[in-house]
Amino acid sequence: MKRFGQLIGVKPESFEEYKAYHAKVWPEVLETIRRCHIRNYSIFHWKGVLFAYFEYHGTDYAADMARMAADPKTQEWWKIMMPMQEPPPARAEGEWWAEMEEVFHTD
Repeated sequence: MKRFGQLIGVKPESFEEYKAYHAKVWPEVLETIRRCHIRNYSIFHWKGVLFAYFEYHGTDYAADMARMAADPKTQEWWKIMMPMQEPPPARAEGEWWAEMEEVFHTD
């Protein structure tokens, strides 16, 4: 299992809508997340910044993320979410959410 942390901004005028969508995530999107071996997925908000945490339980992260990106219902969900988000300018090339380095963990 590998833990992931990610950051992205959320537009202030869109936060309540973003939160409302996430209170009722589409079942097809949740199923795709599960099929792609993502577990214990949470998104937190602080002053216009979203922090996502999840655990990956698969063996080929790139393939699972490609499978997720190819899913039509997930694409529809992202089409709604992405205009509400503000990717960090310092993110790596090709990233939407900026991936974070894990520097500490304890069980």
